[in-house]
Amino acid sequence: MPLEGEKMMYKRILVPLDGSSRAQCALEVAARAARASQATLVLLQAIGIPSEYSTYMYGAQVIQLPEIGEDVLDAEQAEAESYLATISRSEVLKGIPTKTRALIGAAATIIQDVAREEHADLIILCSHGNTGFKRWAVGSTAQKVSRSSTIPVLVLHEGGITPTNPFPDRLRPLRSLIAQVALDGSDFAEAAIEPAAKLIAALAAPAQGMLLLTHVVPVSTTGKLNESQVEALDEAKSYLRDVVKRYSGLAQSLNLHLETSLATGKNVAETLIHCAETGEEATGKRLTGTCNLMAITTHGRGGLQRMRMGSVTESILGATKLPLLVVHNQQKQ
Repeated sequence: MPLEGEKMMYKRILVPLDGSSRAQCALEVAARAARASQATLVLLQAIGIPSEYSTYMYGAQVIQLPEIGEDVLDAEQAEAESYLATISRSEVLKGIPTKTRALIGAAATIIQDVAREEHADLIILCSHGNTGFKRWAVGSTAQKVSRSSTIPVLVLHEGGITPTNPFPDRLRPLRSLIAQVALDGSDFAEAAIEPAAKLIAALAAPAQGMLLLTHVVPVSTTGKLNESQVEALDEAKSYLRDVVKRYSGLAQSLNLHLETSLATGKNVAETLIHCAETGEEATGKRLTGTCNLMAITTHGRGGLQRMRMGSVTESILGATKLPLLVVHNQQKQ
């Protein structure tokens, strides 16, 4: 069922692949999002070149063709194009408009270049894949792309949860997908709300998805909170109520339910992961349920009671098995 409102719909979703079954785990997720928003999928394979055949000038990869041989490159290109053509005809993508691109060079750079050229509004990739002559190390590539991409990047983790079903919990068959959105009280962090809403609405359709707006108040001690920490919690509660009011219209238009979660912890990233993966706040309070996806901006606002979202994002990306939607906030900080 397509999302209502052209503003909220995806138009082009970029799916980088490397020929491995692990990288292809992104296809089913991308297919759900594409069908819900009537989007086109752009399937990309970046054909990596071993370091002995290339040099780097100003961050760009320069291929030394005389050493590697144009015939070898042509063969690799043809194989990649054949692979992508086969994928585009697969059953999982049946009925979805697709476009394929096979390019030679550094994966992270090519992914971002193609995203711009194709006017993609979402990138979906798996965090691990094969390495070798025409493969790319998807773990490091995912990190590079999510760190610098100007459009949202959904990173799926090998062996982790893949949100391909609107009702993923067999024990609670009526509970649909839940996305945790990490907030810190700043406008910068709120940049993740709308992209997360759009994604979870597409993946949960036609069911009603949920956004769990989670605010972590960092504390340096355990046990009883001091007066300033209690005051910070009160401010955070008020802030979350205000966020729900401000985004209620968006949630209604996308058939989403909004919930809030407030937690304290010494380590913001670990606390966010704990809340999302266990379905409880750090205090032990039960939440609506375990989350199926996390969303966060790459930057936030520093200060006494603010997350440093850049480092928090990096920590979560390397630690969680949940899919992570990374949104780059382009506002000046």
